[in-house]
Parts: sequence; structure tokens; C-alpha cells
Amino acid sequence: MLQALSWAALGTGFTFLMTTLGAAVVFFFVEEPRPQFQRTMLGFAAGVMVAASFWSLLQPAIERAEAAGSMPAFLVATLGFLCGALFMWGSDKCVTYAQRRSALAQGEKNARLNRIILLVLSITLHNIPEGLAVGVAFGALKNGGYTPEALMGAVTVAVGIGLQNFPEGAAVSLPLRREGCSRRKSFFIGQASGFVEPIAGVLGALLAVYIEAVLPFALSSAAGAMI
Repeated sequence: MLQALSWAALGTGFTFLMTTLGAAVVFFFVEEPRPQFQRTMLGFAAGVMVAASFWSLLQPAIERAEAAGSMPAFLVATLGFLCGALFMWGSDKCVTYAQRRSALAQGEKNARLNRIILLVLSITLHNIPEGLAVGVAFGALKNGGYTPEALMGAVTVAVGIGLQNFPEGAAVSLPLRREGCSRRKSFFIGQASGFVEPIAGVLGALLAVYIEAVLPFALSSAAGAMI
């Protein structure tokens, strides 16, 4: 079990590092970044997330569900995908409601800052199922599932999520800089949004060690949250 936890910590450590590197982009700007660059970074993040959702999450989820054979693979993937999407939808509604209440209490002068806070919270929330997915992928190797192909699949999940974490880190730190925060503070908040992934990764590995059947559901749930 210790080895599985170490793999999960290493995998989610990589995804957290990519978030940190993305947030560090804020140090390369002497002046306020142009809105066009921000839109480009967000678009890049969206494209990578869509690709990683299928190739690194949904497809492995379907393959593992087919191998398990306890339920139809399409049903496992669909239910997991919907649960992940509903989790993010519900989280977004809760955060939006809280920010609206805050805006009404403080006035509209802080509306832009409230939108940035919403972005930070949203990215932090969706990093939780991503960390779980990486942890479960590596934790599943413990239960007699270790093969070079399985290890490569787990690494692929970590790499796919890590790649889309880079523009996410920038998508948090750059708007904060635009709102007047210092580079150091913008970087700190940007990289902190990914800190939940190593924690969730260890929890996911623990689940996989004791309940291997959750892996297809966890992978498809992460895909739903990302989309």
C-alpha cells in the first residue's frame, strides 16, 4: 500500500508542479497582460481539457469497465460522467450564490474581483476529482493490476491532467495581477489552487487499494467535471 501511495503522491505532485509553473507565468510580465493573451490561455486550457477528458479519462474508464464486466461499460462511463458534471454544476451554483450575496452586501464596485474569486474557487473545486482520478489510477496498480500498460495508463492520466493544469495556473494568477495584486501574491494564489490535488490523490489511492471497482467510475467522473 505504501508503494501505491508513493506513486499517487508522485503523480499528483507532477500535476501540482504544472499548476505552479503555469502560475509562474505572471513573473514574466512587466506590465498588465493584454486581454487577448488571457483569452488565448483560457482557450488553450479548454482544448487540452477536452482532449484529456477523453483520451486520458473516459477511454480508460470504458476499457476498465469492460474488463470488470460487472456492469455495461457505457452505463458506468455515463453515470460517472454525469455525476462529475453534476458535482461541478452544483459547486458552481453554490459559489455563484455566495458571490452574489457578497456583491450585494459590498456593492457592485467589487464585482470584477468577485468574478476572479469565483474562478479560483471553481478551478480549485474541479482539481479535487482530477486528483482523485490520478490517485485511483496509480492505486489500482496495487491490487494485482500492475502491468507496464497499466502503469503507462496511470502516467498518461497524470500527464494529461498536468498539461491542462499549466494554463489553469496562469488563468488564475494573471487576472489577479490585472486586478492589482502583486506578482508574488498572484503566483501564490495561482499555485495554491492546485494544492488540493495531492491531497485528493492520496485519498483516491486509498480507495483504489481497498475498492478497485471504483476506478472506472472515478475516471469518468473526473472527465465529467473537466468538461
